[in-house]
This record gives sequence, C-alpha cells and structure tokens, in this order.
Amino acid sequence: MTPIQEEAARVDFPGKPKLVSTLDAAVRLQDEAAITAALREALVALFHDPEVQLPAGVLQPINDHYARRELYVSPELGYSVVAMTWGPGQGTQVHDHDHSWCVESVWQGRLAITQYEPAERDGDRWRFDAMGTIEASPGTAGSLIPPHEYHAIRNACDASVAVSVHVYQRPLVRCRVFVPEKPGATEGWMRREERVLATDAA
Repeated sequence: MTPIQEEAARVDFPGKPKLVSTLDAAVRLQDEAAITAALREALVALFHDPEVQLPAGVLQPINDHYARRELYVSPELGYSVVAMTWGPGQGTQVHDHDHSWCVESVWQGRLAITQYEPAERDGDRWRFDAMGTIEASPGTAGSLIPPHEYHAIRNACDASVAVSVHVYQRPLVRCRVFVPEKPGATEGWMRREERVLATDAA
C-alpha cells in the first residue's frame, strides 16, 4: 500500500463497505463516459441511503482553507474518494484535475460550480470563457472528463457549511490553478501555476 492508501484505509464510517462495492462496480466499466454516468447515479443513491454516513469530522470546516479529507483509495482499481468541507465563503480558483476524470456530489449545503473552457493560450498565460454556473444542492452529482476539466467551486452560502464527495480516477495529488494577472478580475489573462494538493485529517 502507498502512504495515501494506508491513511485512507484507516478512515472508517457507517456504510463504507457498501459505498466501496457500489463505486467499484461503476469504475469497472470500460468507457469513461459510462464510468462517470454510473458514478453519478451511484453517488446520488448513496446520498439517499441511510446506511451510509460520512465521518463526523468531515462536517467540521477548517478556518483558513477548504478541507480535503481522503476517505478511500482503491488498491485494485486506483480511484480515490475525497470529502471536501467548505466553510462560508470558501472556494477554489479556476483549476484542472491533472487530466483525470472526476465525479462530484453535494452532501450538505449548496455549491456554485462554474465551468470554463480555454479561449487563448500564451505559454503559461491562459484566458478562459466561462460556460455558465450551476448551484448544486444536496443529492445532486456532476462529472468532468478531460479535456473539459476546468472549473471553480464556491460555497454558495455565506452562513453555513457545505460538504461534497469527489471520486477521482486516481489520487489527485497535484493540479494546475489559474491565477488572474489582475487581482480580483474574473475575465482576462490568468497565469498557470502548479499546485501540490494536501489532505487534512479525516
């Protein structure tokens, strides 16, 4: 086992075996579109299953950043499951998923998710077109398949905590984030930066 797998294996919660077997069945499908569609259906069903409950610690936000807590890494199929906890106002910059697919579901609160498509590129300078924002509520799920993997996520509520569950093709340990050249600007040129992703204790 890798250190990531060992850490995730120590995380226990009600319904974990059911969650793992359900996700395994979806990931064993061959086609990426079929896998992500099956995972969307699986996460919605698991959200409504009273036997499956996330660890209590996942509901607790961290003041200075959104939390990433690894719940499971499949030693056979390679996918990982991460719970993210979003305090009021917390969110991400525009980012990619290191060229891997991902399925995301909301378990608590509401998340504003904006998808982007590259419009221009000049070395490490990129400009994106925003393709629209959805406000996702509990029990909903969406997916990203490269090359359509650029997006930003934000807690849509300024007063409550949001929690989401993400299934990645493989453990997401790095990504590229895109930082506006003009602070606070939502359009115009952005500079691409490599980012190593940390995980928080579950």
